[in-house]
Amino acid sequence: MQVSVETEDGLRRQIRVELPAEEIEQEVERRLREVARSARLPGFRPGKIPFKVIRRRFAGAVRSEVFGEQVENSLVSALAATQLQVVGQPQIEPDVDVDQQRYDYLARFEVLPEIDLASLAGRTVKRPVAEVTEADVDEVIERLRRQRCTWEPVERPAALGDRVCGEMNASVDGNPLTAHYPRTVTLELGDDGLLPGFSEGLDGIVAGETRALDTTMPKRLPHPDSGIDPDLAGRQVRFEVQCERVEAARLPDLDEEFIAGLGVDAGDLERFRADVRANMERELTQRIRGKLRQQVMDALLEANPIDLPEVLVQQEIETMRKQIGAAFEPGQLPDDLFRDSARRRVALGLLVAESVKRHNLEPTSEQVRSRLETLAASYEDPDAVIQYYLNDRKHLRPIESLVLEDLLLDQLLTEMEVEDEVTSFSDLTLFAAAEGLPGA
Repeated sequence: MQVSVETEDGLRRQIRVELPAEEIEQEVERRLREVARSARLPGFRPGKIPFKVIRRRFAGAVRSEVFGEQVENSLVSALAATQLQVVGQPQIEPDVDVDQQRYDYLARFEVLPEIDLASLAGRTVKRPVAEVTEADVDEVIERLRRQRCTWEPVERPAALGDRVCGEMNASVDGNPLTAHYPRTVTLELGDDGLLPGFSEGLDGIVAGETRALDTTMPKRLPHPDSGIDPDLAGRQVRFEVQCERVEAARLPDLDEEFIAGLGVDAGDLERFRADVRANMERELTQRIRGKLRQQVMDALLEANPIDLPEVLVQQEIETMRKQIGAAFEPGQLPDDLFRDSARRRVALGLLVAESVKRHNLEPTSEQVRSRLETLAASYEDPDAVIQYYLNDRKHLRPIESLVLEDLLLDQLLTEMEVEDEVTSFSDLTLFAAAEGLPGA
């Protein structure tokens, strides 16, 4: 077997593999004689068919079978001989001429880029500096109360925090949108999920009143369940909201029943506040690390522009599409919707892997255990969570990956200039701590 490599554009490569014709012909001959023993053809007795007839009828199929097996058996060793870092499944193109005794094939594929990591020295990252205050704890507790509020009709104009319940119609350029409208709606004024201008436009509305709101639809593709036609993205739409009633939130009292409902034994207020604070501090630490990680990864990408194998980008696009695509019709999620994010993920994956290799980073069992304990601390039974991960190696691998990311982050930060930037808990977390509390 002879192997030659040809370089095509970018990361594409092609190898030509010359298979030994004599071996293939010998194997074809052997199999044809086996066929001759059992073949059945009209006008001939089994086992008595002339060999030239066997050859004429079956040689083509047997030769294709033998050639296919030779390709399959030789491909791995042929690729290994090139010492290339192949990604994806090679595309095979036969180049066979029986008369010329040529049994070759071409294998086309992409390879990983050669990465010569640039230093991050001289680049600056800003490290958020914040603390959890008593006022922050109060705000998170208030958010938890609001998540468990009840709604009661009120006879007054709607205000921020109220709900407007009624019917909504929509039109574009005076043409009604009948596919999803009219529809019954419940709109909480001040909710971040409302379309732009809705909270302000419905402020002060009363039962029986109808208001028209002109808004520009978001450019991002909305979820199908939102009832918004994806074709409306970025267009001007007029909505008409007919208010049937205004509802005000009634927050639960901060008493033993409420606290116990969040998983705090005996409904102890002091312990509840301590649990909230502990969760907020864990969240704060994670968000600070997240902000640093984002900046460092951005710097790593900027300092190391690399070519990307299209096969890896396409695999990442398919992964992202499957993650969100169950509710979408085929064709609603084109590749270009994911391409930029997919390219970033692939590039970072390659650069991070090379950085880990260069710095010879490997998490210790103590570091993995510490990270696992931090993760488990937010659960009701931390010991059970720890044992779940420790009892199965495959469960522990994601934790090891997180530790490895932290080790790399700390390593790259030593190369960069780090400036402290004072901020607040709420600015960093947007109350995300409340979502991780028991019962939240």
